[in-house]
Amino acid sequence: MPAISQRMHLVLLTAWTVLWFIVVEPHGGFSWHYLRTGGELIYQGSSGDGTGGLNLYAHHPELQMGPISFLTAGLFNPFPEATGQFLAAALMSALGLVIVVLAGRSAAHHFLGTGTNHQRLRQRVLIAGLAFIPMWIEVAVRFGHLDDVLALFFTALAVRAVTRGSPALTGACLALAMDSKPTALAFVPLLLALPRDKWLRAALWCAGLVALAWLPFFLGDAQSFAAAKFTIPNHPASALRWLGVADPKTPGWDRPAQFALGLVLGAIAVWRGRWAAVVLLGANARIVLDPSVYTYYTASVLLGTLLWDVIGQRRLVPWWSWLAVIVLYGSVFVVPDDSVRGLIRLAFVAVSTAYVLLWPVRERGGRGGRRGRRRPPALADEGPADPDEGPAPPADQEPARTAGQGPLPGAWTQSPATPWAGPPAAR
Repeated sequence: MPAISQRMHLVLLTAWTVLWFIVVEPHGGFSWHYLRTGGELIYQGSSGDGTGGLNLYAHHPELQMGPISFLTAGLFNPFPEATGQFLAAALMSALGLVIVVLAGRSAAHHFLGTGTNHQRLRQRVLIAGLAFIPMWIEVAVRFGHLDDVLALFFTALAVRAVTRGSPALTGACLALAMDSKPTALAFVPLLLALPRDKWLRAALWCAGLVALAWLPFFLGDAQSFAAAKFTIPNHPASALRWLGVADPKTPGWDRPAQFALGLVLGAIAVWRGRWAAVVLLGANARIVLDPSVYTYYTASVLLGTLLWDVIGQRRLVPWWSWLAVIVLYGSVFVVPDDSVRGLIRLAFVAVSTAYVLLWPVRERGGRGGRRGRRRPPALADEGPADPDEGPAPPADQEPARTAGQGPLPGAWTQSPATPWAGPPAAR
């Protein structure tokens, strides 16, 4: 693949995003009315008919979005409905592009000091981004699900914070993700990817901001718990059917099981040194146990594969991202049988989960060292260093610096201990 500059990389991703936006937007906004209604109700306070403000969830359990999503959606209500929807779709589309950039920068920071070829990393982000953007437009424009958009955006910010070793920012971003959509609870194991001495601080930030957003509703009206009991039909194409669940609607145990499965798988991933797979595993837990099969669910899977392909692996071709698009989204159009589509969803979850948790990962410097304690190795398929960046430093070293100066050309010294010097997991 020819070398591409950072500017060309962004131009290509932007053009791809704009193209998909133009194609989908005229037929988009399928679910935007939920956000518009919630945005109107949450700003009512004590005015209106009493079903808004802190009584929102008690009287409208069908509004399954978080308060941050409604507060954000309400900002578009002063505009005419069509204009507000268009502006929201444009903003949500742009956030998808930001997420791809965040994933790339998170990967670059994570691999800092490993001699990573940044040109090939940039290519990997571009190829994975080309798969991610169409599914992002599906959730952001076609369905207009601002809650999913914000939850995934804040999760991407949390990943960036993890690579920088920031407990407060990691906890805050994960809290904002859950305050946007409760299903983001499955991504909480990202907290464990921080150094161990930062877990408490991160958890306090996360718990505090979650309580700040949700407790007023439950304290203001005890009937708000009704929102947690809202059910949807169990679709014939769901993987849940293949697991033997024939209930016509969401079983009472289903939502807790989704969260529990996502949390357990994510914790195992961190323990195994595969923290970059936490989002993919949390998304897998949702689609394998969810009674519905909306195509916008696949966007969360694609964020998971994007992060895994650019941070968890070193191959040039991010084939998990494209495999997810083809298997989960493509099958909707080419496989007419509901039962077969359910089997395909179940198979994808089983194979991808087994792969990211069990596939061997070589440690740098041979087989020594404790599993999961170090950053993934610089594999041979990473290729030679970028010729524009000069010779790569030794894998475990970084430029020597003096106070107030940049790196000295050709001078390398042992890297000091920093929160991001190795994989955040298991520190």
